Parts: sequence; structure tokens; C-alpha cells
Amino acid sequence: MLKAWSITTTVRNPERLRDFLVALKPLENKTWDDANQENYQKLLIKNRLYGFGNTQFYNGLTSDIVKLINDTDREIDDNTIDEIIKLKNYTEFAMRGRQSINPLTKFGFVVIDNGAVKITELGKKLIASEKDAGDVFLKSFIKWQIPNPASNDFPDEGNYDVVPFVATLKLISEVNRIETEKGNNAVGISKREFSLFAPSLVKYVDIENYAEQIVKLRALQKGKTKQERKEIRDNYRKQFSTNFLGTSNQVAINKLLKNLKDYGDNAIRYFRLTKFIRIRGNGFYIDLEPNRHTETEALFESEFYKSKHFADKDEYVAYMSNDSLPVLPWQTKDKLSKIASNVYNDVIELQNNLGLTAESKKDISEMSENDLTSYIKNLREIRKEVQEKDNHIKAQPVSSITQYIEQLENIFDLENRALMLEYLSTMGLHALNDAKEIKPNYPVGDDNEPTSTAPGGMADIECFYNNFNMICEVTMLNGRDQWFNEGQPVMRHLRDFENSHDNAYCIFIAPTIHTDSAETFHIANTVGYKGSKQKIAPLTIKQFVELLKTLKQMREANKKFTHDNLKILINDIADSANSISNSDDWVANTQNIVNSWAVSLVN
Repeated sequence: MLKAWSITTTVRNPERLRDFLVALKPLENKTWDDANQENYQKLLIKNRLYGFGNTQFYNGLTSDIVKLINDTDREIDDNTIDEIIKLKNYTEFAMRGRQSINPLTKFGFVVIDNGAVKITELGKKLIASEKDAGDVFLKSFIKWQIPNPASNDFPDEGNYDVVPFVATLKLISEVNRIETEKGNNAVGISKREFSLFAPSLVKYVDIENYAEQIVKLRALQKGKTKQERKEIRDNYRKQFSTNFLGTSNQVAINKLLKNLKDYGDNAIRYFRLTKFIRIRGNGFYIDLEPNRHTETEALFESEFYKSKHFADKDEYVAYMSNDSLPVLPWQTKDKLSKIASNVYNDVIELQNNLGLTAESKKDISEMSENDLTSYIKNLREIRKEVQEKDNHIKAQPVSSITQYIEQLENIFDLENRALMLEYLSTMGLHALNDAKEIKPNYPVGDDNEPTSTAPGGMADIECFYNNFNMICEVTMLNGRDQWFNEGQPVMRHLRDFENSHDNAYCIFIAPTIHTDSAETFHIANTVGYKGSKQKIAPLTIKQFVELLKTLKQMREANKKFTHDNLKILINDIADSANSISNSDDWVANTQNIVNSWAVSLVN
């Protein structure tokens, strides 16, 4: 039976790959034997990359060990790790290390060379890319193919021949072409279509056929009721899976359909990092990024969706790990000049629309390819800054504030809700109007839409005002996991921010404030963190919505909201901890503070 391809099921969050790679560094150049495979898994536990915050992992561990793991300021020592392994009664512990390294070797970040662990140049670039690793993942994805000599999952027997990432781009392009020729709008492919057709696209020769099938499936559903459309899709998926697998075994079919959903969701997360695809249609459609049109077409012209032949595993691994290979098909002076002109025109159009001073145009005719590449990178950074200014303006109308309120009130209905909470919190802070700068730390695509949540080690959002500065930390976690993942990191991020910015504050936004998080922030406000007190105001999403509703009422009444109003609220919440000794009571009283604050501004 055929197999669908998947990015990885070991590490579902792309940003964690970098953490896994950093954790491997102590084993670089050491023999990859059973002992070091076990050592790698131990390092993942030590660095809280495996098991941390996982209730299932904590089962069977003593309360003292769980307390140690959860205290992120304390090191998990080797004796504790040995005790964990003993209590968990792991068998084949080395196998867990082999599984954990698989994604790193699969995409060329690590190689096992003559039996020793080597971090490749591509891997070193991933380690160096603390915030945005899009270029690193792009270089990897345009090479990763099936079949390949490094994997036994897809034997080279004529059933597989594809570079999944580029073939997926080509599939979207073909669907858009067919729809355009039919006089319809080109919108990319839906997430349902992506999950069914992309991971099952295992031969590039099927791209056109798959595109036609997508369009035909759409036609079958046109004009039908919601229930009828669902029945059509379900029947089609079952028949499609039967044909793909070459069997009518219902267990195998159901397993494939479940896997395809997981594989598709994961592929979208990873592929989005490259900035070559974008999400549109309220998050339901995946389309090609128009600002990367020249690069995408160059991939198609060079037929990068076809797999290459390699004599053996060593040759393929060397190709995957070599950062200079392949030569990107748009790395010509002609194509780079075209890209530079297009990005420059984007910048000028944005600046003109915002009434900003237009970026002066450089003479690119004499630039080398390296100069053009640097110029394009600089222009894209300028575009991002201008786009954030544009976001500030877009956030001001009452209609925008209303939209943010509605989306936050229905946050649990949204896909990628953790990412959407960061985005909507950013836009809500923009709406408060008089910030000098609102700086989200999530990576973005060319459309300035977030591609993933902010990486660890930094605040989610940084805010700069005339009279104070602030970080905003957000999470969708509700239970004790909230404290595991956010408690001390929030205080640490604020301290780092305090070290470089005066009058620093923090607001923490979550669906609810867990009692352990409340205790942690109460202590930070009253006793202090590492020697000095902090100003942290925990808010529920509902309370943040009430801030936006207050802002909306003020706008409708032609009253001005200033950053001083926000500062008063944060101060009142943080300072109230000094008069309310019980942290749960302190958090509960926040609602009274928000209510009084809102009334004082609206009346």
C-alpha cells in the first residue's frame, strides 16, 4: 500500500526544532551510540523540552521531582533524571533519543557522519535564527524529497517521485489556474482539500490530475445544503482513500483519513514559515503568497517538484545538509532585480497610502547578486515596519475594535487559537491609539500576518509609550500547565525588558488565571523577583475584551483614550496585591478594579 508523506509527528511545533537542536550541541562530534542516544533524551528532559508540563509524564513521579521540574529557575540534575527514568520504568530508552533526533536528520540540520553527531551548516543557521527561521526551512523544504536513500518508508520502486513542498505549491497554482480559466476567483485550496490532496501527492505527475479532482469536488458540492456537502465530501474521501491505498479495508482507510488530517495541519504550520504560502478566507484557505511570485515561478520553471537521483544515502545526506545547495533558481541578476523592484514598489505604495516619506530608490543596475539579495532583505524589513504602522491605523475605527471584540469572545472557535490570541492582542493594543510602537515578536509572512507564535526567550509583544513601556504575554493555557509554561518565564521576560527600558510593566492575558500563576505574580508584585518588585497585571481574555469595549464606548462618545489610562489600570491591579494578601482574592478583585476603571472613563 502507498504511504502519505508527513513533515514530522515528533515535533509538531516548528519552533521547537531549534530548541531540540540547541539541546544536542553538547553531543556534537560524539559517537551516536546507545549511550549518547540515551544522553540526548536526558538532555531534552534537563532542558525541559521533553515531559515539562505534561500530566502524563508526571504520572508516577514523586511530588518533589515534579516540583523541581516545574521550578524553571532550578536545574534538573543528573541524579534526578536517572530517578525519573527509573520511576517511569522506560524500556529501550535509547530508542527515544533516536526518535527525537529524526526530524533534525530528516531535514539536514544534523548528520551522523562516520558514526558521530555533526550539526550541519544549515543546522548552525537554524540555531542562529533566534526569531525567524523561514529561510532555513525554505532551503530544507525545497530539497526534502521522496523517495530518498535516507528513509526506508518510501522505497524507490516507482511509486514515489516528489518534492512535497514544491509540489504542493504547484498544486495550489494549478487549482488557481483552472478556476481562473473557468471565470471563478482563485482562492487557493481549502484546509480540507489540503489535508486530503497534499500529503497524498506522492508523484509529481499527479499534480494536474489532483488539481482537476479538487475543482470537480467543488463542483459536486455547489448549490447543495450543508449536510449534502458533508455527505459528498465523506463519500469522496472514502473512495479517494480506497483508490490511494489499493484496498477496501475499512481500518486502513480510517487510519489514513485520520493521519491525513494530522499530516495536513502540520504541513501547513511548517510550510507557512517559508513565507511562500499565506492563509486567507478567514483562515480556511491556503494560497500562494503573491509577493513571492517570481521565486515560486522560478521553482516551477526549474521543475523543483521532481525528486533527484542519488547514488546512496551519503550523497543525499550531503546534499540535504549543504547550505550552498541547491543554487536557488531565482539567484540570477535578472530575477533578483525583478524581485527588488516589486518589493520596492510595495514599500512605496504603502508609504504613499500612509502619507509617509517615500523610500529613495537605489540604482540596482550595477548591483551584484549578493548586493541585490541584501537590498531585498532590507526592503522587506522596511515593508514590515510600514505594515505595522498600517496595522496601527487599521485598528483605530470602531468597526475594527468591534471585530477584535467579537473574535476574542469566540477565540475557542478559531483555529490556531494561540496564534490568534497573540495577533488579536497585538491589534487590540494598537487600537488603544497613542503608543509610539507596538512590536509583536511573532514571525510574519510578507502579508505581515503571523506565521507562528513568538519564540521562547522573549516577550510575546513589546509596547512603547511616552510615559512607560510594557510587555504583553498571552497564553491559551488554563490549567496548571499555564503556570508550568508561563509563570517564571513571564517574570524573566519582564526583568530582561526592565534591564533595557525604564518604567516597565507587564499585562498577562489568559482565558482564566490559574491559582498557581496568581500566586507567582502576586509574589512578583509584593516580594519581588530576583531582588526587586515588578508590576504585573494578570487579566482574563474577558477582562481584556472589557478594556476594548470601554475603548469602543469612548470612541463612540468622541472621548480620547490615552496610554496614561492604561498605566493607571495596570498600577491599580499590581498595587492592590500589597493590600490583598491572598493571591486568589487578589485576582478575583481585579474584576472590581476593571469595572471601576471603565466607569470612570466612560462617565
